Amino acid sequence: QVQLVESGGGLVQAGGSLRLSCAASGGTFSSYTMGWFRQAPGKEREFVASISWSDGVTNYADSVKGRFTISRDNAKNTVYLQMNSLKPENTAVYYCAADVYGRHGVSVRLYDYWGQGTQVTVSS
Repeated sequence: QVQLVESGGGLVQAGGSLRLSCAASGGTFSSYTMGWFRQAPGKEREFVASISWSDGVTNYADSVKGRFTISRDNAKNTVYLQMNSLKPENTAVYYCAADVYGRHGVSVRLYDYWGQGTQVTVSS
């Protein structure tokens, strides 16, 4: 059973940075796409970024391009989301997700496993 555990969330001032981590276990990750999503209060869960575990190909939502960077450490089975120049509107619970078929999609429906989420709060 695939397990995903996020960490690294917290409270930060606008303009600051955070790095989220997602520790993955229980799966054969070489063919997976790993994604980060977020959900703000009263809003739907939305795509933030994804990375192919095998070749490192990345994809980003337009709203975070140039500020967020997704990466992975194959040896540690960990995916990261470096978030810079944070804005109050980035406040949300951030979720790590795994697509076992490696489809590199942006829809929540394409992801098979989810972590419990980590809260990111950006103060103005």
